[in-house]
Amino acid sequence: MDLYFVRHGKTEWNLEGKYQGGHGDSPLLPESIHDIKLLAQRLEDIQINNAYTSPLPRAKMTAETLLKDLNKSIPLTIIDGLREFDLGIMEGQKFVKLEKEIPEVIHAFRFEPSEYDAKRIKGETFEQVAMRTNQAVNDIVENNDENGAVLIVSHGAALVTCIQSLLGTKIADIRKDGGLSNTSLTHLRYTDGHYSLVKWNETSYLDKKLSSTDTI
Repeated sequence: MDLYFVRHGKTEWNLEGKYQGGHGDSPLLPESIHDIKLLAQRLEDIQINNAYTSPLPRAKMTAETLLKDLNKSIPLTIIDGLREFDLGIMEGQKFVKLEKEIPEVIHAFRFEPSEYDAKRIKGETFEQVAMRTNQAVNDIVENNDENGAVLIVSHGAALVTCIQSLLGTKIADIRKDGGLSNTSLTHLRYTDGHYSLVKWNETSYLDKKLSSTDTI
């Protein structure tokens, strides 16, 4: 089975350098609608059987726009387990502000996941996010044809944690391949109970140079 993971389109808070998390949200930028159309062109020759999305508006809108652009009859299911990290008190706050106030927490979240203390910000741990997102994906696999393909739309930090965990990566090494860009495509293959990586964070179909606010 082929699994195509998409990080949602770029939002206003992404551009402003704010944490959104599992409860915060902001609208997609106009440029994201264009980027989603380019993603649809990348996926147009792939026979996708089912699509799944986080319930958060930025992901749901990305999924709905993408399916509309694909112009195919693909069922879309909302799965709560695909939502972004609960980032507690960090949600809605600017990166630069928090880097000054709780530098060790921000550094751990971005670079040293095994050192991340979620209690400091009243949020979720990497382990908790890995568990719920992996359960969501495993359920998706169980409910689909083993020779088919599915589309999964979610969020940057949650998807990095989810995908790396599915591949057997330890929490300490979750960030080893870097982050995921807005409207990026990551391709896994599921065979005989195991996940393997085909392509990480593909963005070549986007006709623009990525900036630091595009990737997390």
